Amino acid sequence: MLTATKDLTLPTPDNSWGTHFRASIYLGVPFIGAQLAQLAINATDVLLVGQLGATQLAAIILATQVFFTIFIFGSGFAHAVVPMVAQAQGRGDKVSVRRSVRMGIWVVLLYSLLTTPILWMAEPVLLFARQKPEVAALAGEYLRVAQWGMFPSLLFLVLRAFLGGLERAGVILYVTLATLVLNAVLCYLLIFGKFGFPALGIIGAAIAAVGVALFGAALTIGYIGNRPELNRYQLFVRFWRPDWPVFQEVVRLGIPISLTILAEVSLFTVASFLMGTIGTMELAAHGIALQFASIAFMVPLGLAQAGTVRVGLAYGCGDMLGVRRAAVAVLALGCGFAAFSSTIFALFPRELAALYLDMSRPDAAEVLALAGPLIVIAGAFQLMDGLQAIAAGMLRGLKDTTVPMILAMISYWPIGFFCAWAFAFPLAFGGVGVWFGFVLGLAAAALLLNWRFFRLLRLQVSAAGL
Repeated sequence: MLTATKDLTLPTPDNSWGTHFRASIYLGVPFIGAQLAQLAINATDVLLVGQLGATQLAAIILATQVFFTIFIFGSGFAHAVVPMVAQAQGRGDKVSVRRSVRMGIWVVLLYSLLTTPILWMAEPVLLFARQKPEVAALAGEYLRVAQWGMFPSLLFLVLRAFLGGLERAGVILYVTLATLVLNAVLCYLLIFGKFGFPALGIIGAAIAAVGVALFGAALTIGYIGNRPELNRYQLFVRFWRPDWPVFQEVVRLGIPISLTILAEVSLFTVASFLMGTIGTMELAAHGIALQFASIAFMVPLGLAQAGTVRVGLAYGCGDMLGVRRAAVAVLALGCGFAAFSSTIFALFPRELAALYLDMSRPDAAEVLALAGPLIVIAGAFQLMDGLQAIAAGMLRGLKDTTVPMILAMISYWPIGFFCAWAFAFPLAFGGVGVWFGFVLGLAAAALLLNWRFFRLLRLQVSAAGL
């Protein structure tokens, strides 16, 4: 149930449009930067391990996909902490802020323990999935080490939720950039055995991943502990004391978020399989277009996280005008960026695709010809994907996650996947048809989720007699 509590002792909020746009940018930029830095960390691992050979490259791609799938599901519980913190902060309730963060840590700790056997036994699972034995063995070795980074990685996300909910997102970017540099250094030293370190190959990359996760969590804890205005929340005081209602709320909000994220990620995975059945060149072109779409998506994703915080803060203090203006501001910023990126994609598709190709190879021209139209379609894709991501973030600010999960799953699979398959095969549009299906599925999600948000807002305004 959605409830808004207004504390009459709180100062009157500034609901000018300028304030809302500035606050959304102030919050969004660090989130966007952190997402881009995380992409760079993953790319660094793949690029460095790829120098060891094709088998090692295949192994780390497979291993990181397995780890990422499990991690991304657990991240839903950390994302659930954001609106809990923001709403509690909005109504001036520091005790609830502390309890939300503390129980969020409890949940991700339990989740990490439950996933340990899965990661430890990854090799036989990969063999059962008919992966090559040498690739499965290397991937299994990587995951047996990398599993120890699951909890510190999720812990960092919970602490990030705390800082974001208090509109202190700047440090998140700095910590992520620090981990990017450390990861590159550790990978270089441990993969290749430089400056007297042992050459550990793919295991070196796993050790670096764990070290970076521990470093990021420790750096964030240190920052919180050394800031009096943050330390007064006493996040770790009597940490062992349970708060079962709050624990249950983290789980109740987190599971739908996790399932929504997993549904979208799996849609793109299955779409890659569809492209692979069309042809190798089409799959290569799809991969290039998806790279650009993924990089550009970091902007609306960061704005969505900012939207969760801004909506949650306003909603927590019962400021319905603030909720509406926060939503409109972040949506306008998302649409503005989508218009910019769509224009770039439409004007320079071949030039962008060529960045990923060695044009001296005989197959490069064919891949370029296939990738160009997909990048143009990715422009429309950006608008729809951004609007649905931002709407989902705003709904989380209202602590509304179950119905949005249902709406998103309907959009992604019965609409998006079916249209992708129908356009690609029965209607014979090939790879372009798969991307048409993407756009239609994401358009349905954007329409339904935004409708849901503004309908809930109207109901709240009516109930409050405003």
